[in-house]
Amino acid sequence: MKIVVDTSLSNLVVEDDNRVAEIPLFSTEAFDLISKLWLRVGWNRKYSYAFSWLGRPIIQLPEDMIRIQEIIYRLKPDVIVETGIAHGGSLIFYASLLKLIGKGKVVGIDVEIRPHNRRAIEAHELAPMITLIEGSSIEPHVVEKVRAQVPSGSTVMVVLDSNHTRDHVRAELEAYSPLVSDGSYIVVCDGVMADIAGDPRTAADWKSNNPRRAAEEFASEHAEFIIEDPQIPFNESLVQTRVTYWPGGFLKRIARGGADCIQNGEHSRMGRPN
Repeated sequence: MKIVVDTSLSNLVVEDDNRVAEIPLFSTEAFDLISKLWLRVGWNRKYSYAFSWLGRPIIQLPEDMIRIQEIIYRLKPDVIVETGIAHGGSLIFYASLLKLIGKGKVVGIDVEIRPHNRRAIEAHELAPMITLIEGSSIEPHVVEKVRAQVPSGSTVMVVLDSNHTRDHVRAELEAYSPLVSDGSYIVVCDGVMADIAGDPRTAADWKSNNPRRAAEEFASEHAEFIIEDPQIPFNESLVQTRVTYWPGGFLKRIARGGADCIQNGEHSRMGRPN
């Protein structure tokens, strides 16, 4: 695809598959095209590596964090489980939200928690709300340690942000989805890999070897989960789509045991994500 931005004429000229189209620069369609290009360039420039939360690097797209806090505030989970710790910024982020809500704890898992990151997390003011577990997130003994941190009857949300290969994420989905409570989510991060395969800082196999593919396959085999972008609670803008590294990444549990029902009368079943 070739995109030419003409600010003097306030339009985009888009060439794709021998088709040429002119799109108004300030239209929804132009916003969507430019946003997708911005995501690709931003990934290459490591844009998400420039942010921190309460003193710890977070390495997440800011819009994704704002959107997930909307879900957390609505659900008010008792436990948030995150695979992949890195510097601990997202653990601190989730813990700070739970602190404000007045309940809950965060469980973080990583195959290797580097000593300087562990020291910083354990010295943080929110450390009492965080449990760190070192080991591969798909090893049975690690999964059991996580299960032990989840009291019966808890509202639980899971975020998968460790090894982003299709096989690993699929294994994580099988391991941790049973913890997710009805109406809550297991969130698969970085599905954008499917859209940027072949760009700098990517691999060609990302087109099929990515978290979104794992989420799609999992949802197709587990009727108790649907892929669904959560509703935006407040939107007076003209933008209806998310600018995200996590497309197709929100799997909501609608019922245990595979029953095809709807929670709270506000959600419908969906097929594969767009």
